[in-house]
Amino acid sequence: MVGGTGKTGRRVADRLTALGYGVRVGSRSGAVPFDWHDEGTWEGALEGVSAAYLTYYPDLAFPGAVEAVGAFSRLAAERGVGRLVLLSGRGEEAAEAGEKAVMESGAAWTVVRCAWFNQNFSESFFLEPVLAGELALPVGGAVEPFVDAEDIADVAVAALTEAGHAGEVYELTGPRLLSFSDVAVELSAATGREVRFEAVSEESYRGVLEAAGLPADFAELFSVILDGRNASLGDGVRRALGREPRDFADYAREAAASGVWNA
Repeated sequence: MVGGTGKTGRRVADRLTALGYGVRVGSRSGAVPFDWHDEGTWEGALEGVSAAYLTYYPDLAFPGAVEAVGAFSRLAAERGVGRLVLLSGRGEEAAEAGEKAVMESGAAWTVVRCAWFNQNFSESFFLEPVLAGELALPVGGAVEPFVDAEDIADVAVAALTEAGHAGEVYELTGPRLLSFSDVAVELSAATGREVRFEAVSEESYRGVLEAAGLPADFAELFSVILDGRNASLGDGVRRALGREPRDFADYAREAAASGVWNA
C-alpha cells in the first residue's frame, strides 16, 4: 500500500488488517521505505504484493505525478501485482492522465475518483482554521459534494479484495451539495460555537499555505476544482457498496464527539 499513513490509506490498512490480510505500508518514514521520487525504493515496496492501493502526495494533478504513477504501475504489473486501486481527484483534468497511466499498466485496475474529503476539516489543513473559527479559502459560492474518508476506504477495500470492481471508475461523493458557507453552518452546529467562512484571493491564500508548510500550488488547485465543476452528485458509493454515502452532518457530529475540535 502506497500512502498507507494518509487519511484514506491508514483506514484502508486498518480494514484490511481486521479482515486478516497481510498489509505492507510503504512511506518515506515507515518500516517499508517508499518515495515516489526515488525509484530505488519501489522494488522493496512491491515484494510479495498481490494488490496495491495507490495514493500520490501531494496530489495526482501535481507536476511529475503522471510519470511516477505510470512507471510504478508498470513495474507493479511486471512484478506480478494483479490489482491496482488508484485514489484520484474528481474534476482534475491532470489527474485523469494519471488514471490513464494506471489503466495502461497491464494490471487489473479500479479508479476511486473522489470529491473533497470531509476529514480535511478535522485531520488536515483545515483543522486549525476550524479551531480558530474561520475558514478562509480562494472560492466563492461554489457547492461541493463532500465525501467521507470512511466511504472512500470501504470502496477501496472492496475493490482490493472482491470480484466485480476491475475496470470501474467510481465517482465518490456525499449525498448532497454544500457550499463552504453551508459547511461553516454544519461545523458551528456540531461544535456549539461559531465557525465562519470568508472568501479570499488566491494570492493571499498562497501565503497562508506557505506559512503552514504546505505546497503553495494548492491555492491554484483549490480555486480550479472549486469553480463549480463538481457541483453534481456521483453514484460511486452506491454502485460499489450497495448503500448510500455518509452525510457531512453525521461526520461533523462524530468528529465533534471525538474532541478533535475542542479549543
